[in-house]
Amino acid sequence: METQMNGTLTGKVAFVTGAAGGIGRATAMAFAREGASVVVADVSEKDNQETARMIEEQGGRALAVRCDVTRAEDVQAALDKTIDAFGRLDFAFNNAGIEPRKPAPTADYDLEEWDRIIDIDLRGIFLSMKYEIPVMLKQGGGAIVNTSSGAGVIGIKGSPAYTAAKHGVIGLTRAAALDYAAQNIRVNAVCPGYIDTPMMARFTGGTAEGRARVISEEPIGRMGRPEEIANAVLWLCSDASAFVIGSAMVVDGGQTIQ
Repeated sequence: METQMNGTLTGKVAFVTGAAGGIGRATAMAFAREGASVVVADVSEKDNQETARMIEEQGGRALAVRCDVTRAEDVQAALDKTIDAFGRLDFAFNNAGIEPRKPAPTADYDLEEWDRIIDIDLRGIFLSMKYEIPVMLKQGGGAIVNTSSGAGVIGIKGSPAYTAAKHGVIGLTRAAALDYAAQNIRVNAVCPGYIDTPMMARFTGGTAEGRARVISEEPIGRMGRPEEIANAVLWLCSDASAFVIGSAMVVDGGQTIQ
């Protein structure tokens, strides 16, 4: 399903982290379909290069860069390459993230696992904005969307780190939105529910029973598609959402309102 937009993004430049698959790949491809040049960033070089190839195959312009969002120097270098290649940055989708390896109650939670999730899912978004925002300020504005989760608006039993990180993304998004709203930089978040991606396949154990359990939690009766999150991200970056500042848009089939 292709994203349908009223306008075009021709001449614009988008930067997408976590672009090697799933929601990141779908969104990078949606930006490209609307005419934007896209920088795809991920630690998984092979899959990230494949995303760039897919964009170019559909007639778009793409640059693949390796980027570990927990490393400030990686993020800064990726943004430098964006400017070197395309001269500007209009949109950033800060989507890189990981899921928990094993659930455990808070007092029993593994410290290394806590640090790993907070480092990638929360600090990674902070670092991304830290280097994206100065570029946007220089050119007079832009739009940023950060990936939170349904876990950013409700508690998830046995998942304290992921829940804390995704709540943190919403708080960080709102703080940054207030910091830069008057300078024509809009910062919002998207909160996906259960989306049919490789990450979700790991979460469900890749079994029919696991998928059925997840789907049973969705009032709509199915998992979401990565393209449906891409649609939301592109809308949040478009002029159609010009008055949307610091929002956490939940796209989850009704899961979190039960």
